[in-house]
Amino acid sequence: MSRSFNQQLDQHGAWRSNFAHRLQWLSRWLTENELLDQAVAERLRGLELQIRTSKVMVAFVAEFSRGKSELINAIFFAAYGRRIMPASAGRTTMCPTELGYDAAVSPKLRLLPIETRLEPHSLTHWREKATRWTEIAIDVGNADQLAQTMSKVAEVRWVSKDEAHALGFWNEETPDDNPVQDAEGRVEIPRWRHAILNMPHPLLEQGLVILDTPGLNAIGAEPELTVSLIPQAHAVVFILGAETGVTRSDLSIWREHLVTESEGSDTRFVVLNKIDTMWDSLSTPAQIELQIERQREVAAKFLEVPLAQVLPVSAQKGLQAKIQRDARLLDASRLPAFEALLAEGVLGKRETMLRLAVDAGMVALRTEAERILKVRQRDLSEQALELQGLRGKNVSVIRHMRARIDQEQTEFEGSNTRILALRSVQGKLLREVYAVLGRTALKEDMVRLSAALKRPGVKFNVRKVYGETFDSLRNNLREVQATTAEIQSMLHATFRQLNAEQGFTLQAPAEPDLTSFEQEFSQIERSHIHYLGVGNLLKLAQADFCDKLVRALASRLRLVNEAAMTEVERWSKGASAQIDAQLKERRRNFSKRIEAIERIQNAAGNLDERLLELAQQESSLAELYLRLHEFTSAIAQQGRPAAAAAVGELRAAA
Repeated sequence: MSRSFNQQLDQHGAWRSNFAHRLQWLSRWLTENELLDQAVAERLRGLELQIRTSKVMVAFVAEFSRGKSELINAIFFAAYGRRIMPASAGRTTMCPTELGYDAAVSPKLRLLPIETRLEPHSLTHWREKATRWTEIAIDVGNADQLAQTMSKVAEVRWVSKDEAHALGFWNEETPDDNPVQDAEGRVEIPRWRHAILNMPHPLLEQGLVILDTPGLNAIGAEPELTVSLIPQAHAVVFILGAETGVTRSDLSIWREHLVTESEGSDTRFVVLNKIDTMWDSLSTPAQIELQIERQREVAAKFLEVPLAQVLPVSAQKGLQAKIQRDARLLDASRLPAFEALLAEGVLGKRETMLRLAVDAGMVALRTEAERILKVRQRDLSEQALELQGLRGKNVSVIRHMRARIDQEQTEFEGSNTRILALRSVQGKLLREVYAVLGRTALKEDMVRLSAALKRPGVKFNVRKVYGETFDSLRNNLREVQATTAEIQSMLHATFRQLNAEQGFTLQAPAEPDLTSFEQEFSQIERSHIHYLGVGNLLKLAQADFCDKLVRALASRLRLVNEAAMTEVERWSKGASAQIDAQLKERRRNFSKRIEAIERIQNAAGNLDERLLELAQQESSLAELYLRLHEFTSAIAQQGRPAAAAAVGELRAAA
């Protein structure tokens, strides 16, 4: 039987934790050997944080009554021996619900009132406003209490048609999408806008985040789900009813809210749930299998996905089988096959991404540390030549050499004015970068977009409106790229001069490439154009819908700009750290030379003894160089049994 998603996520979590510990150990080793400059230290901290805290988000999306919450129960919560997510007949999850874990926050369910939709703020904004959430403490060890608490996400309110319209659940222009009114003309709406469960579940502790989304009506009322939260999920699981196949509302959700970006289509999984409804005692197993395969093929054709990404499952029977430890029923439910595919699609790609990041980090780290070792090697060779020149010399010659070292040191410290000037100009240009990518500039772009979207009439030119906004955003990145090129040119010139005058080995780090952020902007633009080009174009006539859309967009764009600024800042710090490291090594060199001359002057040690010490130091440097290569290579290849064993052996040898 394939390993379950739980087992594979557990293995992935252990791999990440082990990796993070090894990075910590490498950091200590580099510190002990004075090879950890600011750039290297920051790179290691970033890698460790990425490995230790990276999240894996899986979004479950479906129309009502497709068994979505039951599937979540079967995959993640069967160990409780009962349902945790509400999964009774009819509508269950009424508001988007996130399940995750943050050790800094106590275990609880946070519920954001639906009335916050009346205020001009995004979900991102409300996350930071703790006082506006209703909080309910949970007892993780009490399955009944946990299930009772989670039933809150199914709570509803009955409101007037006008209030439903104000909250985004009623639109006269699309009557077919409106909920049914009761005898008093009231409309049923969710009581809560968003729910966040913070729970120390073993899988959630390892970085899994589950996003459970409600049906079409609720998704459509919250654009931020479609244009921000769902696109950022590492995998999306779309659930259909095996007995009904792809209905009109299913197709609306898929086309309007899921197929928004061409990238990442291989992590869009379709589940044909409730195959147990086809287990007809009057049909043979072969006939049942034929019916299931026919439904798979139809679903794959309608949704335009590979047949391999459409999986038949019985979530209810899978949950029952896990609770009752019935292997035959579990196999019949086909849940393990789906878990295996989900694990491979999500965790496999995530682990590959993390390994690539570590590989790149180890190469850069090794380059920086080697540069420091080479400076030390050169300084030791120069000291040895200098001391060998003292053989047979009298006291006055030695005194003269001491004076010459003092003069060199004074001249060296005087050259720092050029470095200060470089840093001043570099700082000024970086401030320009922050101004271009900062929140104020983004806010101005969003104000212009909002004004354009709110102009009277149907927005048939929405593609042009978005194009102008995103052209401005991409041009901002190109302006920043031009600024970094200017800084890079300045670094090359100054580094060449310092290398020639001071014997440094400075090398400007590779200029940051911001094209990936441009591509991300284009991807976001395409998702919005698609979202507004199917069934939501008419909604732009509603000012509140435009506001929600722009706020959701701003939240996502801010993350891209901040990531670009982080990339530029890391590059800038890398250049500064090189200078700091070589200044430190040069000052260390002066101290060692002066110490050697003073010892000879005071007869505290003869030339041969000092030359022997230098030879031993050179030998130690060669050993450090070898260990650096061995350790970084072993860590970069971690994950293979041989490599993992090699790291252990090297640690023991160190």
